[in-house]
Amino acid sequence: MDCPDCERIDDQIFPKTTFWMSLPSKDSFSKLAVWLGSNGYEGEQFNSQGIRLTLSESRVEAFITALYGEINGQELAQSRIVTTEGAPPGPTDLRRVMMGDVFVNRFMARWIVDAIRDQSYESWYQPIVAADSGEVYAHEALFRMRDKTGQVINPGQVFKRAEQAGLLFTLDLTARKAAVEGAARAGLETKLFINFNPSSIYDPSYCLRTTASAIEELGLKPENIVFELTETHQARDKAHLKGILAFYRASGFGVALDDIGSGYSGLSLLHEMKPDIAKIDMDLVRGIHRDASKQTIVDSILRIAQKNGICSVAEGIETAEEAEWLKTAGADYLQGYYFGKPQPLSVAEAAE
Repeated sequence: MDCPDCERIDDQIFPKTTFWMSLPSKDSFSKLAVWLGSNGYEGEQFNSQGIRLTLSESRVEAFITALYGEINGQELAQSRIVTTEGAPPGPTDLRRVMMGDVFVNRFMARWIVDAIRDQSYESWYQPIVAADSGEVYAHEALFRMRDKTGQVINPGQVFKRAEQAGLLFTLDLTARKAAVEGAARAGLETKLFINFNPSSIYDPSYCLRTTASAIEELGLKPENIVFELTETHQARDKAHLKGILAFYRASGFGVALDDIGSGYSGLSLLHEMKPDIAKIDMDLVRGIHRDASKQTIVDSILRIAQKNGICSVAEGIETAEEAEWLKTAGADYLQGYYFGKPQPLSVAEAAE
């Protein structure tokens, strides 16, 4: 499951690192030059708005932390930084040029890079049950990363930091890889829901092919795989989104849209994209049995889904009352702590 553009994590810091920093204005250049001089850093000018600075590895963290405080957010975002082992940047270094804020966030998020390289991650699986029978219909794979002490890091924090650091492509591929490999290892016999953020895909025909190939190599059946698009309410390029859905469908996989009902865009996407499965936002599910407004919205979602031949999954269910209301309202499948928390998948559970 290799995707060179997604998996590449270039080294930034060396035993002796030379920073090549191009500032967006003469004022920014002057401000940084004065700050460097007053703090004992021996920077050199290499063009009208460029500063070169060489540091030993032990001094890098203090410098980058201070840089983040001295250069304001807009200036940093408009700056460009690349590092080398001393020589001027060459053609092969151009791919490593980053916006200043991404560079700083990449350095601060190096624990993500370390965890990926050390394979300190896994997938946990949460059951999705049929509303009419209560039988397990599918499992959703949920990515978990561990720190150096073995503790699980909050997934939301991991993905947020990865996006800020320009690592979302790599992390999303790693999560998909963990999902399919974990399911294959446990002999999963139910359907498998695999999350991914559509903004983490460069080109559907190239990036997603690696995941599809891995599924085939591992012996999983395409018809048992459902790709669940997360953060769909933030989607801006609908043509790109349609391309992703079209690729997966052409490969024989199912497609689900997550968080339907979280905003108008979610309902609009449901109508335009017509996924195989719509997952109703958990904020609508919580306490729905006693909230008439939520009931009206969910009833509308279920009618739209049924009219268009779309299956529905209500997620975030925590009580019997919520489950019973949704079952009566016509939801096809149910998911939440009431039915089972995410956990590592054993062989016995996979066969259920």
